[in-house]
Amino acid sequence: MSATTHGSTPYYFVPGPSRHPIMAAIGLFFVILGAGQWINGHDWGKWSLAFGLLFWWVVLFQWFRDAVTESEGGLYGRKIDLSYRWSMSWFIFSEVMFFGAFFTALWWMRVHSVPVLGSLDNALLWPDFKAVWPSMAAGVTASPANIVEPFQAMTPFWLPTINTALLLSSGVTLTIAHHALQHGERAKTITWMWATVILGIVFLCVQGYEYVHAYRDLNLKLNSGPYGSTFFMLTGFHGFHVLVGMLMLLFITLRLMKGHFTKERHFGFEGAAWYWHFVDVVWLGLYVLVYWL
Repeated sequence: MSATTHGSTPYYFVPGPSRHPIMAAIGLFFVILGAGQWINGHDWGKWSLAFGLLFWWVVLFQWFRDAVTESEGGLYGRKIDLSYRWSMSWFIFSEVMFFGAFFTALWWMRVHSVPVLGSLDNALLWPDFKAVWPSMAAGVTASPANIVEPFQAMTPFWLPTINTALLLSSGVTLTIAHHALQHGERAKTITWMWATVILGIVFLCVQGYEYVHAYRDLNLKLNSGPYGSTFFMLTGFHGFHVLVGMLMLLFITLRLMKGHFTKERHFGFEGAAWYWHFVDVVWLGLYVLVYWL
């Protein structure tokens, strides 16, 4: 990750037996158990969920702490560096497939499902249905059976546009920090990393306000027909990924302040940067397909 290769660096480091995988699995067990029971009306489920999340986060903290200790101890050579690069690449690829599935669902509804429901073949079934997107008017497009309340669609002005500017700016500040690290300018790197973290936090705050606006002023909810479900699924999952990326950058910044990483070896930094740029690109797709089209 970040350790400089030493003469004693092994060709390939193999860690010893670890309790972390089984402990993480136990934490996730309580998370899933609690979430399932809470959704089904059992009040104790929320306590199981909270315990599982806390337990899981403690395990992850210890697990990553051990990995950092190994890295700073000079145990990670070129082969481990390659392993991390391939692992991060495949992880981001899996995330591309994840969002690709939701983008495909959005495309399928817009260009296939809605037009088919509004065709002559379904005119007798839903005579008042109009094949337009987004489906906003109860009894006309959103719900011929009047089971979906009327709502308004989210427009790109101004909150989504502000968030787009924030994420694009964060990509710029992160790139400046990366170039500063490559030139050995640690203080400059830390400054621009904090700027990136702050931009990520502001993005999340703006998105939270956008959700409040959607529920309170537009009556736009998760159950507001296909438009509401795809809007909240896409933007919500993206917001979660922004949170994860922001936490990555935060911990990388704290490690930089402790003197970790060098201009020669800093893949921990690069991996977090790859993920953040991926989040930026996904948002651009969301901004165009969800808010504009």
